[in-house]
Amino acid sequence: MKCPYCGYGKTKVIDSRAAEEHTAIRRRRHCANCGSRFTTFERRERAGVAVLKRDGTREPYDREKLSVGFYKACSKREVPEPVIEKSVDRIEEEIMKRPEREITASELGDMVMDELRQIDEIAYLRFASVYKRFDDVSEFQRELGELIPEQGDTGEGPAPGGVDERSGK
Repeated sequence: MKCPYCGYGKTKVIDSRAAEEHTAIRRRRHCANCGSRFTTFERRERAGVAVLKRDGTREPYDREKLSVGFYKACSKREVPEPVIEKSVDRIEEEIMKRPEREITASELGDMVMDELRQIDEIAYLRFASVYKRFDDVSEFQRELGELIPEQGDTGEGPAPGGVDERSGK
């Protein structure tokens, strides 16, 4: 493993442990040249899954692209990084468990929307507006209308634009 600071090719592992709910190995390393310490993560190879895009092209599944989508949707929201990473892990695990070695971009997008709906409604709407390619405000309002009934038709949730007196939100 090359040192990310000086590029020297010999580093020593000083600690290894399971990480990310035993789906990765976290290794602390020490560079023999510059003395820097850094952390690496090892995950099993996720090769072999292709994403079938809307235009008919295929590209290899890329965890980084999935993660970037989550982080963009959740930007400037109070969503902790571990929550986002666990969501990405859940989706990735579901993809890897499938017997098919191909997933459509729309299936993947729906998985992301399901996760975001549970995490943060604003992040969900941000993602939905791009993913569903909203052309105007009416499409945004329609999606928002689908979210509002989820707060409970029991009258216990806040009115649209109102504040829930129990939580102050």
